[in-house]
Amino acid sequence: MGPADLVQADPDRHLRPHPGRHRVGRGSRWRDCTSNAGFKNRVVEQRATLGVDVEVVTKDPQARGFSVVKRRWVVERSLGWIMQHRRLARDYEALPDNSASMIRIAMIDNLAKRLTNETTPT
Repeated sequence: MGPADLVQADPDRHLRPHPGRHRVGRGSRWRDCTSNAGFKNRVVEQRATLGVDVEVVTKDPQARGFSVVKRRWVVERSLGWIMQHRRLARDYEALPDNSASMIRIAMIDNLAKRLTNETTPT
């Protein structure tokens, strides 16, 4: 995932994994991923060298105006869930690893609430 102002034809510097952190195989974080049509060529080539399957999601060419793109709603829903946690609503974390940990904790909290049918007091 990159910043919103990223030119989609040139995502390399934002999507390049850190050496040793994103390994493929046992214990891997990336096994497969979904890509926007704007990222198609470079992402598919780059991920193929890492052994990651990439599914390129495109908009229906006959659809006019807004249309839901397959799997994109999952990202939007997940971001909405994360934004319910006050600490993650802004960029408070100085280190990316701290931010990743806070996101993981927020998602664990969300899933635990779903499993127990607990609601958050308003």
